Amino acid sequence: MAITTTLTLKSDAGDLLTDELSVVTSKDLHKAGTTTDLNQVRMGRNEIPTGTSFDLLDATTLAINKANKVYVSNLSTDETYYITLVIDAKTIGRLYGGDWMFIPWNCDDATHDIEVTASTGTNTIEWACFHEGETLPTQGD
Repeated sequence: MAITTTLTLKSDAGDLLTDELSVVTSKDLHKAGTTTDLNQVRMGRNEIPTGTSFDLLDATTLAINKANKVYVSNLSTDETYYITLVIDAKTIGRLYGGDWMFIPWNCDDATHDIEVTASTGTNTIEWACFHEGETLPTQGD
């Protein structure tokens, strides 16, 4: 079964331009370089107290250099609360209360984990990683 993403951008007249703006696009998610459906997902919901950091996604467990897509949403209702997202020691941005992101993720080596830090307030996030496959531990690990 295909995973389809849909993005809708809408602005009422006067908000962005003098006229109303509406853009809708959708895309089925496929495995890298194919038309085969991307059909595996890992997801969760975390409550993150101020100052807490952790690896949201570990690059060593997913298929290297494949089609990995990541969705993160900050469900906090206080718009001054935010989380910081870091990949390979590089800050990619902040998600304030009510913000979300959907990005491709190239987990090409063990240093490309996605780390999350709650910088203000206790933030609740929901997240999903749509991916091609996982490296499962061997028996006894």
